[in-house]
Amino acid sequence: MPATEQGHRAKLDAADRALAANPRDLRALIAKGDALAALGDGRAAASFYSSALRAAGDGRGLAPEVVAELRRAQAAAQIQAQRFETHLAASLADAGFDPAASSDRFALSLDLMAGRKRLYQQEPRFYLFPGLPQIQFQPRETLPWLAAVEAAAGEIRAELDVLLAEPDLFRPYVEPRADRPNRDAAGMVSNADWSALFLWKDGEERPDIARRCPRTLAALAEVPLCRVPGRTPSILFSKLKAGARIPPHHGLINTRLICHLPLIAPAGSRFRVGNDVREWREGEAWAFDDTIEHEAANDSGGERTILIFDVWKPEMSEEERALVSALFQAVDAYGAGGQAWGV
Repeated sequence: MPATEQGHRAKLDAADRALAANPRDLRALIAKGDALAALGDGRAAASFYSSALRAAGDGRGLAPEVVAELRRAQAAAQIQAQRFETHLAASLADAGFDPAASSDRFALSLDLMAGRKRLYQQEPRFYLFPGLPQIQFQPRETLPWLAAVEAAAGEIRAELDVLLAEPDLFRPYVEPRADRPNRDAAGMVSNADWSALFLWKDGEERPDIARRCPRTLAALAEVPLCRVPGRTPSILFSKLKAGARIPPHHGLINTRLICHLPLIAPAGSRFRVGNDVREWREGEAWAFDDTIEHEAANDSGGERTILIFDVWKPEMSEEERALVSALFQAVDAYGAGGQAWGV
């Protein structure tokens, strides 16, 4: 065995002895990473560098020389990660993977493994129906009615324009309830920056507004609206003022999708669901799972207004939809009223 290799193995043995006594010994973790890197096992070395970085936490109270070693370990781990990603990219390209054309789900799995994106899951605040896919934005091909709604965007916009001439019709989207505690950590209760005008709300038609929007309701006639008496559907025009933000939040129930049809969408108004950030574009609809963390921002300089409605997830059978509806009718029959779901 060459003397240099023998020296690296001796350092490896010394690091192992120190880690046997204290598995969180930062110097020993880094020393083992150094020895492994010198012996040609960069991937194993990176795992010990990363372990040292995790054990160090925010680094408070550590000696300056230890902090310097940690920074060196961090740089070495990043170099190894880049080499590993380059290796994977080349190998997968040989296997036919094209990031622009291959499976979106597989591409996301690579981003998650590399730490480029974080994992977002359904986190309903009230009710979870198990076994439904974890999908941020629903694929268009599973929503055969979506194109017809988009085709009616011009007629819907015409009805909206008449209503916008009466700004007092719009109310803050989040309003306090007398029959429930009102928590407002995000500052959204009674905030007119995000306002709404409902055609239907919590499963009940608002006839004074609905009768003024016949083309809007006609466009939704073939849509599988999520119907639970006293709770849903809700159909509304939602207005977000210039400079306004809707903070990250989760919806209450994962058996439905929330649909947006942008009607007034100046460039710079955008929406994030999980890892996916999109700009609203007039006439281009989408549907998303609101139990996955989502947020909105309007940096356009003008107001953004969209049509919102909620539909059953296509993976739900007719029996399952009926049972979920019956469940919440039973919940609401126990006591005075239920918890509005919102959209």
